[in-house]
Amino acid sequence: MRKQIAAANWKMNLNLSEAKNLVNEIISSSYGLNNDQIVLIAVPFPYLIEIQHLLKGNSHFNVCAQNCASTCNGAYTGEVSAKMLNELNVNYVIIGHSERRLLYHEDNKTLAQKVDLALENKLTPIFCCGEALETRDDENQNNFVENQLKESLFHLSAEHFSKIVIAYEPIWAIGTGKTASSDQAQEMHKHLRKVIEGKYGVAISESTSILYGGSVKASNAKEIFSKADVDGGLVGGASLIANEFIAIINSLK
Repeated sequence: MRKQIAAANWKMNLNLSEAKNLVNEIISSSYGLNNDQIVLIAVPFPYLIEIQHLLKGNSHFNVCAQNCASTCNGAYTGEVSAKMLNELNVNYVIIGHSERRLLYHEDNKTLAQKVDLALENKLTPIFCCGEALETRDDENQNNFVENQLKESLFHLSAEHFSKIVIAYEPIWAIGTGKTASSDQAQEMHKHLRKVIEGKYGVAISESTSILYGGSVKASNAKEIFSKADVDGGLVGGASLIANEFIAIINSLK
């Protein structure tokens, strides 16, 4: 069975005290999670160690980094390498979030380098892909997102690709209050799974977790997650509200 994942992306929010209080409230709730269900909390770099300590001993919860550098080391002021994250015992990292693509001009080639370094350092990449509104209006979303996968991931061996988690995030639905319908999410997730199958075969395609990201909240998570090819969510704003994120976790199928 594919892993079902509820991933919180805090972005650049919360002070340390607020962050610790939020995590304590989330982990103190009662869950019936099984071995195939995990919760990731992607926190700002300065909070990784503190939040990791709070999650210690809880097998269903893991801390996650929001980004890593596309180089190993060197004169790159402000960057954090995959090796550094590995040395902190961080196991997951978000790569290619639409905000990184848009605000920091990260292209598919750069993201391929990040994916390689993450895998070399035993990090599981959560690789984000998704289209802007004009691309969907032109009905070119399938080709656009397929190309993101091909240019950033399809150089990988089958063994390495099997370690990837995909997050489909339609850019037009991030922080806008708009949400792709559950049918739209399922349609794209099914397409992505077929694209992966064409490159790596049925077994890897069927075992790859594909998350939906784009204004996921407590009120819509259960319906979105119920779709056959949706394996959870990458959650932004709603993950900053304990009751909202707890309900989203409990919506995993």
